[in-house]
Amino acid sequence: MALSKLQDDYILEVQNVKKYFPIKKGIFSKQVGAVKAVDNVSFQLRRGETLGVVGESGCGKSTMARLIIQLLKATEGRIKLEGKDLTAISKEELRATRRDIQMVFQDPYASLNPRWTVEKTLLEPMKVYNIGTKSERKEKVADLLNKVGLDPSYAKRHPHEFSGGQRQRIGIARALVLNPKVIIADEPVSALDISVQAQVINLMQDLQEQYNLTYMFITHDLSVCEHISDRVAVMYLGKIVELASKDQLFSNPLHPYTLALISAAPEVNAGHKRERIILKGDVPSPANPPSGCAFHTRCPSCMEICKAETPALTEKEPGQFVACHLYQ
Repeated sequence: MALSKLQDDYILEVQNVKKYFPIKKGIFSKQVGAVKAVDNVSFQLRRGETLGVVGESGCGKSTMARLIIQLLKATEGRIKLEGKDLTAISKEELRATRRDIQMVFQDPYASLNPRWTVEKTLLEPMKVYNIGTKSERKEKVADLLNKVGLDPSYAKRHPHEFSGGQRQRIGIARALVLNPKVIIADEPVSALDISVQAQVINLMQDLQEQYNLTYMFITHDLSVCEHISDRVAVMYLGKIVELASKDQLFSNPLHPYTLALISAAPEVNAGHKRERIILKGDVPSPANPPSGCAFHTRCPSCMEICKAETPALTEKEPGQFVACHLYQ
């Protein structure tokens, strides 16, 4: 979806969110530290857009997704859906609000109950929220299966009778069954073959148009991110280091980490070869992150200030934000 088609209002706002997991030792379980899985993250999601979130494994992408959907509680910060603070509302209000924000998980087999048929998997959320009559629910199951590219007769089958791509289509149908406004997709195609990935991505884009959905699409594959996203957030060690439109990010990446990620992506244009940027060392532990800029231990452009001061995420170009001392 082109950015020009997006509305100006924000449907989801993440404000200074942190998630620290305590590290405890000793017979009295005394806290001796914390794993900083998500560390002061802020961004907004416009209605109808797709925000891609990329970064290496362990950078906090999936934890951020679980915080938004309230499967985990934030240590600090606020998460607002259409102005309603999900971190401050009661359990009853949260239960009602969960209809509006659903998730598609990475593993399409582990996320489905192996004992339930497809029909039961899709009927159960409607029963919980008392949606429609029995016949209306069954009609909706058949309609959803048809829309995700599966024969409605498959409703009586169990997950083990499907391929990985078909199971992910069932996962997408389950996310759609409550007519949500936002879908968090956590690496939804990483476990699938390349040809099946394209089918599932195209399906998600078609469904976005039909249902006016808003996506947060988490992936480690930059080519997938470039294809489906309107804007892209690059995460490193629990922080967003760059946030920009897709065109800005891939044509003019600013952060050294973003440059390294893009240089490592396969080049699809024949005859064009990128200069590969090799990062030295390993990703630091989120239990003991470096002082200053978290990326300074691997950054080829590291300066003395990078070791001492944490750079703020600031707007370098209109709509393009970067957390790097090179631009401050």
